[in-house]
Amino acid sequence: MENTFLEEHPILKLPVKLNPYQQAFDLFINRLKWDLKPFSWSCRKKLKNLQDKYEGQKAVIMCNGPSLNKVDFDKLKNVFTIGLNKVNLLFNRTDFRPSVIAVVNAHVIEQNAGFYNETDIPLFMDTIALKHVKYRKNVHFLHATDSAKFSRDISLSIWKGGTVTFAAMQLAFHMGFKKVALVGCDHYFNAIGAPNQLAVSTGKDDSHFDPNYFSGGMKWQLPDIAASEYSYSLAREMYNASGRSLLNATEGGYLNILPRIDLDLFLSDKF
Repeated sequence: MENTFLEEHPILKLPVKLNPYQQAFDLFINRLKWDLKPFSWSCRKKLKNLQDKYEGQKAVIMCNGPSLNKVDFDKLKNVFTIGLNKVNLLFNRTDFRPSVIAVVNAHVIEQNAGFYNETDIPLFMDTIALKHVKYRKNVHFLHATDSAKFSRDISLSIWKGGTVTFAAMQLAFHMGFKKVALVGCDHYFNAIGAPNQLAVSTGKDDSHFDPNYFSGGMKWQLPDIAASEYSYSLAREMYNASGRSLLNATEGGYLNILPRIDLDLFLSDKF
């Protein structure tokens, strides 16, 4: 799929005509700035070592919608799981822990930095996390680019695509998983305002699995459903073209871009 959607997207408002030379120069400078940082090469090496490590296996991406509360987490203990953002808010009610955690939003990183600096769970984070999270063995910094593409090799760069879920899809692909399913992806938010607009939470959060996810005056960016759907379509096409499966095992919700599957079936030996 070409970038026509993004160029004409009324929300993203990118110019209809892109200057390929300027775009290439901007990408080069952005990449060079990261390559000159002391952690960049060790991060790249760690990410390279993970490429295709789980070839042919299954993985579940745990999104943050209210329907995540319907999941029996005991069923996920024998499958590789990618938790997102503030998945640690689940930890006080279950002994389940995700295999890894992905987080790429600046506000989430700042708000949840205390946990990220203490956990031993492998973390995959946008380089903006350098401001709040100390680099150590279990931390993998991801270089983000504005190039609207699906990255098969995240040791170089990723496009965040408007949602951490897309980053997780690229991570799972990079690691070699053949069958990947989403849970908790309701694809709906009880929020009014322009996509990506900075908002301040009031009261409890009913758009995520925990009422304290964004609450008490926390800052967050309103979701961009259209950009997310574009990203998911890129991921779906890449998985399909590579003979892999990207599926939606969410109970309910509004995401219909990905084929749906029952979670029990996905986890069974029959699939």
